[in-house]
Amino acid sequence: MNMKTIKWCLAVLAVAAGLALDCSVPGITGLAISQAQARLGRPLTPRSVAGVGRRTTRRVTRRVIRRSTIYVARLPGSCRTVVLDGVHVWHCGNTYYQSAGGRYVVVYP
Repeated sequence: MNMKTIKWCLAVLAVAAGLALDCSVPGITGLAISQAQARLGRPLTPRSVAGVGRRTTRRVTRRVIRRSTIYVARLPGSCRTVVLDGVHVWHCGNTYYQSAGGRYVVVYP
């Protein structure tokens, strides 16, 4: 064997031994985990279980206003914007409307 092949084999062997023994190789973590580590904050992956739970909880808490199936193209006159449970809606007389894709849907607080 030539010297280049021997050096390459020794380098591969050293990295494999470092990974197996959990030695500190910069940028590479070991195969054996010596202690549990918890990271707080938002998950790095958008589809992780923790992220899904958090988004679902937010949606459920915000959505206390029930939507109907009644849509209108324009709001009646003398409407004003109000915030109900963190949601911006239009209050027109006794009826509440929420903007929905260029139209307005009747909602029940």
